[in-house]
Amino acid sequence: MKIYVQKYGGTSVGNPELIKKVAKKIVKRAKDGTGLVVVVSAMGDSTDRLIDLAHDITVNPPDREIDMLISTGEQVSISLLAMAIDSMKHPVVSLTGAQVGIKTNDIHKRAKILKVNSKRIIEELNNGKIVIVAGFQGITENNEITTLGRGGSDTTAVALAAALKAEKCEIYTDVDGVYTADPYIVPEAKKLDVISYDEMLEMASLGAKVLHPRSVELAKQYNVTLEVKSSFKECKGTIIKEVKSMEDVLRVSGITYDKKIAKVAIIGVPDKPGIAFKIFSDLADNNISVDMIIQSVMYENINDISFTVAQDDLNKTVSIIEKTAAELGARGVEYDKNVAKVSVVGAGINKTEVAKAMFQAMSDEGINIQMISTSEIKISCVINANDVEKAVKAIHSKFILNGIDIQHHSAI
Repeated sequence: MKIYVQKYGGTSVGNPELIKKVAKKIVKRAKDGTGLVVVVSAMGDSTDRLIDLAHDITVNPPDREIDMLISTGEQVSISLLAMAIDSMKHPVVSLTGAQVGIKTNDIHKRAKILKVNSKRIIEELNNGKIVIVAGFQGITENNEITTLGRGGSDTTAVALAAALKAEKCEIYTDVDGVYTADPYIVPEAKKLDVISYDEMLEMASLGAKVLHPRSVELAKQYNVTLEVKSSFKECKGTIIKEVKSMEDVLRVSGITYDKKIAKVAIIGVPDKPGIAFKIFSDLADNNISVDMIIQSVMYENINDISFTVAQDDLNKTVSIIEKTAAELGARGVEYDKNVAKVSVVGAGINKTEVAKAMFQAMSDEGINIQMISTSEIKISCVINANDVEKAVKAIHSKFILNGIDIQHHSAI
């Protein structure tokens, strides 16, 4: 039996009518004998409503109880979808993350999957059932419910696809593929036919909301072919897989942005060995991920160290870093929430040419660059958040006008 894993996001199952439409799509696909495992997110913005409800009760709800609360959103979705499929006279079963054996570590709100026991799913598939699985959740060895963090349903789907050796993992969402830029900002953005794991991972990490970065990492690790498709119309999506290209081909895949970051600066840090270790080990010990890091040129044996974190981690970061700064004898800590990261992503890009075009585009628009970082397949800049739309439009346009065309990948 060929097995396919499908994932439907919250907008795809946002109300009873949409759930019925998804059910019809699933049953139609299952009738050809395909084994279907369907991962579902919570309906619409129900997770946000549950979190708001928790904060109505207490300012600082315990992480364990947050997981206990928000994991219920997916259970609502899977049961309703299973009811819709059952009403169409097709065998179906809905299962929680715990019931399908998704084991995680014990870090609440951002747990990582350790292993998947696929035995129950295979038994249900062999009995002719469509299997509906709650995304975003798992269970520890001590039987504690955990959640995988925002976007975790993508990770659930890929983990199941890897465990089941599925033919493909199809991610159904409210867009019909991966675009060269956010089509809501750049109407002329192009849909990509194929994109590599590495490029998609960079785009997802840098703000493209269509896939969660951890799901792409997992897909690459286990060579799971992904396809991003529309829940609402029938058309080809974007394939994410290993793509090999000539080294000298200039290929920019897209422009991304992320407004959910903040910049933190430690001012007047003594310049001596062990300072950076102390700062970033304190953050790592508290499970705070740091992105871009810049250390200024030393002056009078002191310098400044700036870095970016997720906005959700800002308050916790500042609390930790203020203590660290005091211990180090630094002058103080500053932070800015009104920043964003804009990035150009592409495999095999010529950095001099791409950087020149990117920086010129922002210069022509009067946009100041605060931080810059690069890798083999991306260039990122931190700018004022108010300039994001202007920057994305200008950079996208600049590449096309200069002949640094944002090229489609052809399927390989």
